[in-house]
Amino acid sequence: MGNRLSKIYTRTGDDGSTGLGDGSRIAKDSLRVTAYGTVDEANCCIGLMLASDEMLDDIRDVLLHVQHQLFDLGGELCIPGHAAIFDADIDALEAHLDHYNADLPALKEFILPGGGEASARCHLARTVVRRAERETVSLSRAESVRPQAVHYLNRLSDLLFVLSRVLARSNGHDEVVWDHVRRKA
Repeated sequence: MGNRLSKIYTRTGDDGSTGLGDGSRIAKDSLRVTAYGTVDEANCCIGLMLASDEMLDDIRDVLLHVQHQLFDLGGELCIPGHAAIFDADIDALEAHLDHYNADLPALKEFILPGGGEASARCHLARTVVRRAERETVSLSRAESVRPQAVHYLNRLSDLLFVLSRVLARSNGHDEVVWDHVRRKA
């Protein structure tokens, strides 16, 4: 394990730069910092989900594991050339997707964010993960990024969508269906 921070402010970032995990310095608005910063934001959104009283215990367990993996992914993006997310992690997300999606009815319409507190928080986390995915793709076009990073974020956003549906139904809320005909009248 690396050094622990004993002092929170260092003033080394006052010039608009930040240190990467390999010791190099980079602009705070670089694609790399933006990507791992948004992964951190996604992790915070999942933490907000976990704080909901409506959270189901089995989903809580899955999401706590995901939080650890998002921290790992942030480290991978913060240390160029580092590997922390693997195909097995993506396979595990797909297994959770299959498990939670199995009992859901097929979608016939788009779902709006809502369906109770836990479900709405899940939708928020999903959109932040999608942004992290887009920013990681942008980074991968400019610098070397392992494909597992993008694949993980893609599957995680899919899982969060499915979990939002499960949470809406489990807490007695209905899914909020987009009313596409409302403007035709």
